[in-house]
Amino acid sequence: MKSRIRVVPAILTDNTDVLKDMLSVSETFTDFVQIDIMDGEFVPPKSITAKDILHTKTDLKWEAHLMVNNPEMYINDFARAGAQKIIFHYEATQIHDKIINTIHNAGLQAGIAVNPDTEISALDSLVKDLDSVLFMSVIPGYYGSKFIPEVLNKINDFCNKYPNVPVGIDGGIKENNIETVAKSGVNYICVGSAVFCRDNPAESYHRLQNICNA
Repeated sequence: MKSRIRVVPAILTDNTDVLKDMLSVSETFTDFVQIDIMDGEFVPPKSITAKDILHTKTDLKWEAHLMVNNPEMYINDFARAGAQKIIFHYEATQIHDKIINTIHNAGLQAGIAVNPDTEISALDSLVKDLDSVLFMSVIPGYYGSKFIPEVLNKINDFCNKYPNVPVGIDGGIKENNIETVAKSGVNYICVGSAVFCRDNPAESYHRLQNICNA
């Protein structure tokens, strides 16, 4: 029996009041979100910080998607803020093993994200220690970026090579492509603007969840 694919709302903002609103809205339709963290260097925009999340009350479980340089400097802060998982970018560092170990030693799950032009072979030595791999299907950093369909072939190849590694996809996913995305082999799909930039986020979320599990 095919496992149910999970839609994960992705929160991206640089405003603490908007963060509170997005978390509050998310609580009406899910129990888990991804929070995007940007440093203005690895990707141009800046976002809210671990301190902002620490001081924001929510009953949601969440993972931090670190789009930052030197991700090792962020781990303790996000552990204190309450993350269940930290995802860092393969392209942001040369000390992947050390960062994975540091995340695990903090009691969290460790995931790695790969940009569209990074080959899956780059992950071969890391897969055994990872809790998940997140494939970016856009150039990261912005809501509404253009979806890159070739990433689906990469996901399919990775799933065939490593069938037991949980796989996610993030970026540019809407109602008109989520059905195709769901067939690539992913376990979860991160969606931002197609949920939060709609008049009724809860309704949009449930519609996306139903489409990809039809």
